[in-house]
Amino acid sequence: MVIRSHEHGSNVSNPTKRIRWATQRVTGTNERHIRQSIIDRFQTRKTTSVEKKRQSGDTSHLDGIAEEPEASEAGDAPQSSGRRIYFNIPLPDTATDDNGHLLARYERNKIRTAKYTPLSFIPKNLWFQFHNVANIYFLFVILLGIYWIFGNPNPALSSVPLIVILFLTAAKDGIEDWRRTVLDNELNNAPTHRLVDWNNVNTSEDNISLWRRIKKATTHSIISTYKTWTSKRSKKSAKGKTYAERAMDESRQSVDTRQSHRASVFSVQSGASEDGIKMTPVPSPQAETVLPLQNDRLAVVDRPNTSFSFEHEDSARPANGHLSAPEKPEKDFVPKFYGSVMDPFKQVPGKARFKSDYWKSVQVGDFVRIYNEDQIPADVVVLSTSDPDGQCYVETKNLDGETNLKVRQALHCSRTMKHAKDCEKASFVIESEPPNVNLYQYSGAVRWTQRDTRKPGEPGNEMAEPISINNLLLRGCSLRNTEWVLGVVVYTGRETKIMLNSGITPSKRSRIARDLNWYVVYNFAILFFMCLVSGIVQGVTWAKSATSSDFFEFGSIGGNSPLDGFITFWSCVILFQNLVPISLYISLEIIRTAQAFFIYSDTWMYYERLDYPCTPKSWNISDDLGQIEYIFSDKTGTLTQNVMEFKKCTINGVPYGEAYTEAQAGMQRRQGIDIEAEGAKARKQIGEDRVRMLHDLRKMHANPYLHDDELTFVAPDFVNDLGGFSGAEQAEANRSFMLALALCHTVITERTAGDPPKLEFKAQSPDEAALVATARDCGFTVMGRSNDGIILNILGQEEEFTVLNTLEFNSTRKRMSAIIRMPNGKIILYCKGADSVIYSRLRSGEQSQLRRLTGEHLEMFAREGLRTLCIACKEIGEEEYQRWNKEHDLAAAAIVDREDKLETVSDAIERELTLLGGTAIEDRLQDGVPDAIALLGDAGIKLWVLTGDKVETAINIGFSCNLLNNDMDLIVFKIEDETVESAEAELDRHLETFGLKGSDDELQNARKDHRAPSATHAIVIDGDSLKLVLQDELRQKFLLLCKQCKSVLCCRVSPSQKAAVVRMVKNGLDVMTLSVGDGANDVAMIQEADVGVGIAGEEGRQAVMSSDYAIGQFRYLQRLILVHGRWSYRRLAETIANFFYKNIVWTFALFWYQIYNNFDVTYLFDYTYILLVNLAFTSLPVIFMGILDQDVSDKVSLAVPQLYRRGIERKEWTSLKFWTYMLDGIYQSVICYYMGHFLFSPARFVTSSGLTINDRPRVGVFIACATIVVVNTYVLMNTYRLDWLMLLLTAISILLIFFWTGVYTAFASSLQFYKAAPQVFGQLSFWAMVLLTTGVCLLPRFAAKAFQKLYLPRDMDIIREQVGQGRFQHLDQYEAYVPPGKLPSAASSEVSQSAKPNPRGGKALDEDERPMYPPSVANTGTTHNPRSQTGSDGTDYTGHRRSLDQLPRPSFDRPLRPSFDRMRDSMDRIRPSFEASNDFTSAALLTRLESSHSGTPTRRTLHGESSLR
Repeated sequence: MVIRSHEHGSNVSNPTKRIRWATQRVTGTNERHIRQSIIDRFQTRKTTSVEKKRQSGDTSHLDGIAEEPEASEAGDAPQSSGRRIYFNIPLPDTATDDNGHLLARYERNKIRTAKYTPLSFIPKNLWFQFHNVANIYFLFVILLGIYWIFGNPNPALSSVPLIVILFLTAAKDGIEDWRRTVLDNELNNAPTHRLVDWNNVNTSEDNISLWRRIKKATTHSIISTYKTWTSKRSKKSAKGKTYAERAMDESRQSVDTRQSHRASVFSVQSGASEDGIKMTPVPSPQAETVLPLQNDRLAVVDRPNTSFSFEHEDSARPANGHLSAPEKPEKDFVPKFYGSVMDPFKQVPGKARFKSDYWKSVQVGDFVRIYNEDQIPADVVVLSTSDPDGQCYVETKNLDGETNLKVRQALHCSRTMKHAKDCEKASFVIESEPPNVNLYQYSGAVRWTQRDTRKPGEPGNEMAEPISINNLLLRGCSLRNTEWVLGVVVYTGRETKIMLNSGITPSKRSRIARDLNWYVVYNFAILFFMCLVSGIVQGVTWAKSATSSDFFEFGSIGGNSPLDGFITFWSCVILFQNLVPISLYISLEIIRTAQAFFIYSDTWMYYERLDYPCTPKSWNISDDLGQIEYIFSDKTGTLTQNVMEFKKCTINGVPYGEAYTEAQAGMQRRQGIDIEAEGAKARKQIGEDRVRMLHDLRKMHANPYLHDDELTFVAPDFVNDLGGFSGAEQAEANRSFMLALALCHTVITERTAGDPPKLEFKAQSPDEAALVATARDCGFTVMGRSNDGIILNILGQEEEFTVLNTLEFNSTRKRMSAIIRMPNGKIILYCKGADSVIYSRLRSGEQSQLRRLTGEHLEMFAREGLRTLCIACKEIGEEEYQRWNKEHDLAAAAIVDREDKLETVSDAIERELTLLGGTAIEDRLQDGVPDAIALLGDAGIKLWVLTGDKVETAINIGFSCNLLNNDMDLIVFKIEDETVESAEAELDRHLETFGLKGSDDELQNARKDHRAPSATHAIVIDGDSLKLVLQDELRQKFLLLCKQCKSVLCCRVSPSQKAAVVRMVKNGLDVMTLSVGDGANDVAMIQEADVGVGIAGEEGRQAVMSSDYAIGQFRYLQRLILVHGRWSYRRLAETIANFFYKNIVWTFALFWYQIYNNFDVTYLFDYTYILLVNLAFTSLPVIFMGILDQDVSDKVSLAVPQLYRRGIERKEWTSLKFWTYMLDGIYQSVICYYMGHFLFSPARFVTSSGLTINDRPRVGVFIACATIVVVNTYVLMNTYRLDWLMLLLTAISILLIFFWTGVYTAFASSLQFYKAAPQVFGQLSFWAMVLLTTGVCLLPRFAAKAFQKLYLPRDMDIIREQVGQGRFQHLDQYEAYVPPGKLPSAASSEVSQSAKPNPRGGKALDEDERPMYPPSVANTGTTHNPRSQTGSDGTDYTGHRRSLDQLPRPSFDRPLRPSFDRMRDSMDRIRPSFEASNDFTSAALLTRLESSHSGTPTRRTLHGESSLR
């Protein structure tokens, strides 16, 4: 390992080097001998195996002790079955074809989320549009009408409706997809720096297919045409992006819009041109320069010095050209030789240079240079970095949603590569595994021939070095705190891990649209029956002889009866074409477009901070928003702000800190407490304490690094105690506690220039940064890292602490330790971790009172939704440490089972600890998240959290979000041995709790049951266990188990697993699903769900690009779903039903007329009526019903979320509703036709001119006008919002047929229709018939609606009645969002349950909030265990002591503890149940806990066995 001195001039501190979670820092003389012997044994060992557990992937080294065989003989590394990438090496014959072309074909780095290209748009869009059966039908009708024998008066005119529909739909799809294309182009054209003017043998520039050339030419021509057209338009002033442009995602913060300001000399781009950029202004080694071998190692000459990495090169680098520790090296110590991929004898032209290029131009095998703050353009293996130790830091929030930094390492054999010329001199081959979706694992090897400069004639030795995930930068990550990285590309485009986890953009269709085809098929069946009857009757009639047709007709078109019937059949298809509503589809497109506009224009979903409204990306699935039953949400950045704030702590049994969390507010709300008043009181108290604490801190020490706005730990009594107010013992305890926070971490200190400079902490965990920041605020400031350890500023005095070892955190250990040599020479181990883990390692028989008090405080902190940790320490003797350190070195050198050996060694030292206290950190939720989740839960929507975070983190957030509560049994599903048999046994055990077996019948019942499960159980499962239960044989059982649980939290899941969970629920339960996320790791589940929602937060726009709707904050989801979603679903359901109804009335009126003309396909109505009936006469009311109708207002929709349940149960659009409207339409068609028929049967109407009006066209006017009045009035009667606009539109539609008749018949070109309007409208009988027909047609519908609302009212009917009574007038005082607790009770049995007396007093709880069993004592299916999750031992004895209720309350003579007292009072009134989780241990359980890890060696915990016992 290379150790360098603390660089005071550096802006970034020197990070501690680690082996995954174990770190070796400084060794003495004796340890160096031991280490050398280990290295000697390690170098002579020949092995063909790599570490068993590589999925964690952190490959690092320990002073030359490699985690894996870093550099070995070529035969040592296993051969890969994937790809081979060659660098400056001629391709072997096996890699080329007969023409010398490369056999391997790699994906381009250009990605496309859009569905269409300029060439594929027309055929592909038509293909999608003709998935609608009605479009196919009308195309057939148009083709049929071309032939005159079928009687179509105007075939060209009949094609207009279909053409208009196809054009408008295509325009909408084109605009929608164009926005995706723009975003794709922004990403593909983002800049990066790649090596040019050298031969990349892995690609072939001339191997471009003809089809791709045509596509590129077409795209370029379209773009150039578009630019020419836009340039001719009026030029806009150079202002920023407009509101609408930002909202529609035409810009995004990414590498293409951001300039990085780099301090390194490598990034100075003076003299750069468009052609190429010389990345280093210092001269590169000349081609003839041969690097001599010094001490068997390549010397480093002419390397540039930078302030970041090589500033003190002369002082830190020995003669052999390699950095070393400042102390004098031992003569017998020879560092491990890793070799170099650069060939010292290779002559190169020196023309290669790094050039700024587009992401889409990057290819496999390219050398790329990435700068600080840049995003990674492809999956890149790190060759070298600006850090001399080869480290770099990446932010992976676009992959796993986390903003904490990850450490990646450069390959040892390439760390001396810096310049473009070095890339030319390097000759090596990378053997890589095939592309796969695993984000946390990678296997590869680099192979090269090591040449010896002293023996130029010899061929050299074949060497290899393994490549792991620790050496790989994934596309989408961002480089942080590193000046530059040089790497080579191994995966591009769709083969990168992030794209493999993303999938392709699906073409989503709403459920109603999918069901609609079936109802259109039913109409086809009716149409077929009508046409068949007409054809048969007409054929039989013309077959009869001795009829009047023999004297008055000149023969038939067909010439014989069968052919006449056949022609009549197809003629009826044209006549009755309106039965299949083609206008329905264009009307639905108009409605959905208007709904998308209203969603976009809703100012209550506008996020002002980002200037971002709710933006619909897909306009055709708004009705699906009204049927969502399951929501799948990411955690980090979606539910939370990913901002950790240190709020409280307990030290030596004394609680400190003031906070009022959202989880605490939710708890008090359930108790009936006025949280607004309580919150205002708490915030006022916290504000006063904050001012006092800042004053006291500055009075004690003028801390220049304390910033008022960054203080999160508000505890003035802590400052007093630190100064000795409560005695020397408490002051020393507070000091030791803060020292532990400042020393036990892996934080990187970054300075920002200023006087004084501002310190910023970068950590792999945001929790660590919060702990270190709090120590800084309290006067224990981490200034940075020196050569030997950490430099602290303690209350104004700088001290240096030597870090001997760092044992890092992982999910198995649940703890982290740092072994520190104090300035006085003592060795102290500081340990922090989960409370149960730390308690089990405390010194047995000591600190019983402190344990009890600390446990009580931690339980209170956890109930407030805070993330808790325990802090402990231990003094280690010098001899004990030396013995342990020898074992640690041996374990660190192990190749096989290294993690297990290191865990065993670390476990041995982390015993007999002394408890210092505990911390409580808040992962701040986004505003309104708990209330939004509660509101969605009241609506019957189930929320699952799918996150890449740890189990402990997810559980904490679950409590903060009110997904988990104190009355739930928490099922932590973790399969230790990772076998399917164990997983099945665990599933069966939990299914027995609910009386289930996992059968097919149970699944069918679950698909029909849309009720929300009781709030008694919740599941937490990790990614490894999820992989098992998602297998085919276990998936059904796991689904049924989750169906019984109120909340499900899936942790440590990959993007593909997220999509698999969504697919399992969507297909298994046949429900509507919605996925919401903010990062690229959420794209797969967003695309898999029926509706995908992207949050335009701080993590880029990948999720937004692939989503159907984009919002600024999670809380807007409640309005999007409960208001706009419910409205859209109900509107469309009513619109479609009324569309089918009006078409059936019109078409059957024509059909009844055929009975009286032998079905000879005579048109009762004028042909213009048939064309305009759906286009003009009846379109406006039904369209605006779908756009504007409201049963209740948006405020009432939020106040009574139970109204949404009809959408979950799909009751607004059912087969019963369809057939009811169809039968009603048939009845009304009979009335409409026969009222006119019987009017003319006995009488002959004669006008004043003496002409009769009983001819076919004028009778058609009678029937047609009456039918139009009936249809439009019927639609108006089904509308809930009867305002002036709806009345006006209905009147316009009715008057339109009268207007058209008057205008059209005024011209002689109307032929027999001439003057029909004045002749018909002048008859009193016409108006009487219209009025009578309307009354008779609508009377049954009116009576049925009145009966239903009076005797069988729905929730909506009751709420509308209450609105009319003024019971919701109090909502007017709120603008849009109605605070929980302010909602009125509904009278419907479906909406609310009858109130019952509250056994605890106070406000009565709703039935769904009431515990299913008494606190802590009732037997359940899980209480057979004496230490069950509910705290019961399975007996009838109910006198057990609970966690806190019977604990003696200590009397502290201490002022100002309002937060602690407030929380304790709240806890006295609720059920303590944190024993339900091993991660949240109640105070009672902690007091019972023995120090099981303090006296005896640990053993591996068996499955189902608590680690606490």
